[in-house]
Amino acid sequence: MKILHLPNYYSPHIGGIEQTARDCVKALKGEHEQRVLCFNHQKGNTTDEVDGVSVTRAGCFAKVASQSLSFSYKKLLKREFKEFEPDVVIFHYPNPFAAHYLLKFLKKRPDCKLVLYWHLDITKQKILGKLFKGQNRRLCARAEKIVATSPNYIEGSPYLSAYKDKCVTIPSCVAEERVECDEEVKARAAELKEIFHGRTLLFALGRHVPYKGMEYLIRASKYLPDGYAVCIGGEGPLTDSLKALAEEDPKITFLGKMDEEERKAYLLACDIFCFPSVTKNEAFGIALAEAMMMGKPSVTFTIEGSGVNFVSLKGETGEEAENGNAEAFAEAIEKIASDRGLSERYAEAARSRAEALFSEEAYAEQLCNLVNLL
Repeated sequence: MKILHLPNYYSPHIGGIEQTARDCVKALKGEHEQRVLCFNHQKGNTTDEVDGVSVTRAGCFAKVASQSLSFSYKKLLKREFKEFEPDVVIFHYPNPFAAHYLLKFLKKRPDCKLVLYWHLDITKQKILGKLFKGQNRRLCARAEKIVATSPNYIEGSPYLSAYKDKCVTIPSCVAEERVECDEEVKARAAELKEIFHGRTLLFALGRHVPYKGMEYLIRASKYLPDGYAVCIGGEGPLTDSLKALAEEDPKITFLGKMDEEERKAYLLACDIFCFPSVTKNEAFGIALAEAMMMGKPSVTFTIEGSGVNFVSLKGETGEEAENGNAEAFAEAIEKIASDRGLSERYAEAARSRAEALFSEEAYAEQLCNLVNLL
């Protein structure tokens, strides 16, 4: 079977959707012939290989409201349909520019199966969300199957809830290399434990953008006593304003952009993983699943319709707080930190849940079964 994957961007570009798109290709590798068409961060078109699979990248001339725009995408997609002749297209949503052309080419290929990989609804750009309602319905109607990363999102999305009969839940997976810790990582984790000895180490990691909710973690820190250390990794457009908000709080340390070894070391060393996202733009939370795979209890907000509260379960693998309530978030942190037995139960349950639901093996089995039954 020939499978054409259509994500927005692709590895080595870093992001949750990009990681899932790559995991998707890796899961199907060996059983099917595959190609990837995505956008390039540069103007020119390029073709390379990732994990032995051909990846064509369409040069972009602009990016508007998170959507890449390309003069060459239509031509490249047409070439894929003509030369590669895919039996299945796996389309990663949202990507309305690409969807416009995809729907046109699929009209000419009624035999080609469409798997719609629905990562999240367009919620931030409200006008664009309304503009693409018709397109979204056409995509859902044309799709043979719709993949959602959690049952929560199927129920919470106005589009997926209308096509429940087509929806299949396949949770995103945690790549093994993302959580494997060599001796250097373990030594660095031990060093961090010594540095923060006597304090409860809280770790959060993510882009510094509004939906990631880092400001609420900073505000929550103000309710915590001095026996805590709050380490925040990542960077983004809000970094300067976040640092200004945390200026008078000595508990908080900004770690900046982290390499893989340092990220793993902090995950291994921390006592609690904080995941303060506040909107449905956080559809799943791969970083949260990775922390759970490493046996860490977590604190999240309750986000209606998001898969975050499917990944970590309140009272089982961690605690939840009322969305946007910084004081309640701090109380949830203290509940775990003050009860060693509870923390250990959450940690064990978190690892067990992650291994059962979010492993590469579980993901590959579910995805292969889906594709093979088309």
